[in-house]
Amino acid sequence: MHPLRAIGLTATAEDTYLALVQRGPTTSAALARILRVTPDAVDAAADELTGLGLVEPDGEQLVACPPRTALDALSEIRAKELGALRDSADELSRFWRDHHPEGPGYIEIVRTEEARKALQRRIQDEAVDQIRALSVGPSGRLTAPPEVAPGSLEALARGVVYSVVYGAQSLRDPIGREIIQTCVNLGERARVFPNVALNLKICDDRLALVSAPAHDPQRRHYIAVEQSPLLDGLIGVFESYWQMAVPLPAGDDSMDDVGDAPTDDARQLLTYLSGGLTDESIARELGVSERTVARRIARLQEVLGAQTRFQLGVQAGRRGWL
Repeated sequence: MHPLRAIGLTATAEDTYLALVQRGPTTSAALARILRVTPDAVDAAADELTGLGLVEPDGEQLVACPPRTALDALSEIRAKELGALRDSADELSRFWRDHHPEGPGYIEIVRTEEARKALQRRIQDEAVDQIRALSVGPSGRLTAPPEVAPGSLEALARGVVYSVVYGAQSLRDPIGREIIQTCVNLGERARVFPNVALNLKICDDRLALVSAPAHDPQRRHYIAVEQSPLLDGLIGVFESYWQMAVPLPAGDDSMDDVGDAPTDDARQLLTYLSGGLTDESIARELGVSERTVARRIARLQEVLGAQTRFQLGVQAGRRGWL
């Protein structure tokens, strides 16, 4: 439980308030011993809490106040600030369009990495119903290992529906596979397609962030697209990929023989195939020889009537084997 940190207070301020609620009026010195922090840290925390009306001094002691009135007042202040921020954004956007008539108002070039990260986080935080995404996967020079996008796990936890189509190369990296599996196990609807052409993230039906892969991340350009025919077109692009892509299963299912339903090993093999892994990589993952992998793939193709490996993935997806 971190209710006060969530609104911007420090951890020490939150711990101080909770301690006062539990223990009643307490001196700063006693709180410092209880919380194992310095007296100066408690004094700074008390200033934070007093400013919000959550704590009052009573002689040498600090006294916790009921939170409802104080936090309702803070909520009203922040709602007004948010309204003012939106009004300012609208006014400045109109001013920008007046002086840059050459570009449509529903497109904005995101020019810095900080702005891109802020917009991605905004998409995660503001999503109400769903987030749809295309992910090319690793390309060019990676400056950092793959990671779960900040805010995505929180969005999943609050019930936002995630639907993501990953490029095959996303599954070739062990860390990338682990991250994808984590998200799938938490409820993400994930599919894989051999060649995803662009990175795309759509927040509900009102905002998208789009970029094309680049060998040099510093030269990659991002475009924010608000509600417009272009956004409708991007949603259509996502839906086309979604229909063609092969589903990824939840869980750690991992093939001996094939019957009316797949074995765990068959399901795992199909997952690796859908990710575009080579026979050598699959053999290493499954702990078998490349010849065994080729034999099992041929058996699956025979059972599902697939002439190519991609057709095999599609057929398996349609049967619910993935």
